[in-house]
Amino acid sequence: MNISVTANRPDTGEDYVFAAPKTPTLPVAGTSQRYPVRRVYCVGRNYADHAIEMGHDPNKEPPFFFQKNPDNLIVGDSFPYPAMSSDVHHEIELVVCLSKGGENIPVEDALSHVYGYAVGLDMTRRDLQGEAKKMGRPWEIGKAFEDSAPVSPVVPASEIGHPETGAIWLKVNGETRQSGDLNQMIWKVAESISYLSGLFRLAPGDVIMTGTPAGVGAVQRGDVMEGHIDGIGDLRVTVS
Repeated sequence: MNISVTANRPDTGEDYVFAAPKTPTLPVAGTSQRYPVRRVYCVGRNYADHAIEMGHDPNKEPPFFFQKNPDNLIVGDSFPYPAMSSDVHHEIELVVCLSKGGENIPVEDALSHVYGYAVGLDMTRRDLQGEAKKMGRPWEIGKAFEDSAPVSPVVPASEIGHPETGAIWLKVNGETRQSGDLNQMIWKVAESISYLSGLFRLAPGDVIMTGTPAGVGAVQRGDVMEGHIDGIGDLRVTVS
């Protein structure tokens, strides 16, 4: 059964004990509009070559997900190097922004839930993530830190359609580190949305980061990261 969700619940008018935090938003390319973010889901090891470089079998298996926080998303030209880590890695990703939600969304209907796409970086404190893995603990300490997801403006699907192929790459200081194609994703966008909607009730404002190709690696303060996805756009961020 596909339960469609098209809007968040209205404000009840209750008094808050302190000022309610502002909803994180992303700019919509070419407009003054903002895309409000509700949740951020990330697909793990969704490119075969990246799965191999991380020591895993790339054969198709059920996808797994972790989350970042909505306010981890940042738009700008600076990524602050995080505390408590000396091994921070870049991961270039296609970002999917939903305008409709629901539960148990059929694959054939999943793309109709997409508002638009962006270029994003899933920055990772790899040393802290590695420690968490060894101890069987969650990944949030390595993934969901402040400013850990630089993102480009959102490009509406009504303008570009739903890209299934196209180059995705990342350069650091002009040197290509990651290079792949969207058609190399193990779980395609529609499949990821459908599967995720069986685990969570999706809603407008949900963002899905769809995984990264091989070539992830460390960055240092002063490095310049330049990311690109054909048909969607570019992202340029300096490690500060």
